[in-house]
Amino acid sequence: METATVLDLLKKHFALDPQNAKVLVVGLGSTGISVARYLQDKGFKFAIIDSRVKPPLIDEFLELMPDTPVFTGGFDDAAFKVATHLIVSPGLSLNEKPIMKAIANGSKIVSDIDLFACSVDAPIIAITGSNGKSTVTTMVGDMAKAAGKRVAVGGNLGIPALDLLAQKAELYVLELSSFQLERTSVLNAAAATVLNVSADHLDRHADIAEYAQEKQCVFRGDGVMVINVDDPVVDAMTDKDRKTLTFSIKRPADFYLARQSADDSMPLGSQADAAEYLMHQGQPLMPLAELPLEGRHNAGNALAALALGVAVGLDVPAMCEALRNFKGLEHRMQRVAKIRGVTWVNDSKATNIGACIAGLEGYARKVILIAGGDAKGADMNELAPVIKEKAKGVVLMGKDAPLIEQALKDSAVPVYAAANMIQAVKIAASLAGSGDSVLLSPACASLDQYKNYQDRGNKFTKAVLALAT
Repeated sequence: METATVLDLLKKHFALDPQNAKVLVVGLGSTGISVARYLQDKGFKFAIIDSRVKPPLIDEFLELMPDTPVFTGGFDDAAFKVATHLIVSPGLSLNEKPIMKAIANGSKIVSDIDLFACSVDAPIIAITGSNGKSTVTTMVGDMAKAAGKRVAVGGNLGIPALDLLAQKAELYVLELSSFQLERTSVLNAAAATVLNVSADHLDRHADIAEYAQEKQCVFRGDGVMVINVDDPVVDAMTDKDRKTLTFSIKRPADFYLARQSADDSMPLGSQADAAEYLMHQGQPLMPLAELPLEGRHNAGNALAALALGVAVGLDVPAMCEALRNFKGLEHRMQRVAKIRGVTWVNDSKATNIGACIAGLEGYARKVILIAGGDAKGADMNELAPVIKEKAKGVVLMGKDAPLIEQALKDSAVPVYAAANMIQAVKIAASLAGSGDSVLLSPACASLDQYKNYQDRGNKFTKAVLALAT
């Protein structure tokens, strides 16, 4: 889009223009740097502020923009006082006192996603949800490539949204978090979905209702709504006046699972060789067995991706071929190894209860579960029913392991305590027999013991592979 057109839109929606605006970028992470590049390119006056004494990316930034004012080591009131507009990193709460004070004094909140939405004239697919959004975002990106589209993929996943503009794509696929959506007002995606809503980030959101409300912001505009009818919170977001596509792994929908006999003349499910298929409005698209991913919930992710692709006109056979070739993402139901008949699965990205439940429900046979970490204020009692049904043993570690143990006290499932990942893997190995699966699906954040969920997953993988030696 032409720069003059972009500037007109920014002025129209946010009174944001290079002549009069004084922009304060709050947070010097990858998103903050992407915002700084964008503002510099458009001729805006801006400064950067970060509460950390030495933000991890500050050296890179100072080399890139040595003349830009940078404030570190705290939130200086003077910097906020002169700002007409704030662009706040998704990692920072808008409830920080200096931010709240600036807003009360008239500063306008603009997000990097707002800037992005005002800068593209190609369709956007927007994906959010408590669980599965990175998988679905990557699936849709692969589908678009297979369909011959010049596609750019990022947002909360990988490349910051504003850095995608350089790719001049025909289609943009964005993963968006609740933190990004709560401060975004002009996004109008061609197709959007809330995959699911479960208790998460309750340390930042007042309650699950507020969290769901922020997720629902992805549906602003007039694009196609892709709705998970298996999730009552998401299903309630349906707007009867909007074009909608539905998906389900439990019942018929626009995209759903069904048993399809090899002999099409026979009723569905009437033959012994009937197999489950991904379906679209009564027509089989591909056998579920051809989807190379652990866990039944990934069938739902595939159906959501297909619905999003159909909503923007992607070729269906090409999308199915992309699903057949999809390798999955690290730390998301990732099969690590099979050792002495035991399958070890890394689902370290399961940082909330809903993700853990989804992982467990994907198994027909009971598993050994490794869980625990920082519960982020979630109610661990919600885990008890599915653990009782799906786990033959649970190994707990981390800060809030006692909360999970307390929740399981009446479940009759054996619970074991581990001080670290090596010990947890050894205990799980002692419990597992040939044909069993051991699932790391913590239901908690990782920062109580690890740098991040990737570090936790890598430690799990290393400990598992050590068993083979």
